[in-house]
Amino acid sequence: MFVGGSESIQSYTTALLVNWVELTITHEETGEVIYKNAFVTNFEVLETTVEAIASDGRARWKIENENNNILKTKGYHLEHNFGHGEQYLSSLLLSLNLLAFLFHTVMGLVDEKYRLLRQALRKRRKFFQHIETLLEYLLFDSWDALFSFMCRGLELDIG
Repeated sequence: MFVGGSESIQSYTTALLVNWVELTITHEETGEVIYKNAFVTNFEVLETTVEAIASDGRARWKIENENNNILKTKGYHLEHNFGHGEQYLSSLLLSLNLLAFLFHTVMGLVDEKYRLLRQALRKRRKFFQHIETLLEYLLFDSWDALFSFMCRGLELDIG
């Protein structure tokens, strides 16, 4: 069931006109609500656009939750409230975390040893723990040397 409309949200200076779509999915037989959410948009809500707006809203919500979940729970230690520092430290720490996430994503696409290690160690947290432990006690000339050492230790065929 789609419901849409426009409402005024009062701010301190002027009212902002927004459009919204509410989506409720129910079980056909029992009538039990399976999913319910509302999405605010600046797109005009029409009979021809409401389904696409709701679909896009669900997709954005899913992507955002999955990314935040990875950044919060899989070794990046990012919290929704990343409120460290007085002025710019929180932005700097957030930027460094996002750069690390980007770096690891690119490494997974372009580096065979990295990809083998991630597959062998499965969980991102475990992968980070192995790297942290090795770097605590050993010095490597490069990331490639570290990854080669780890591949040999895990008996992974690096070709």
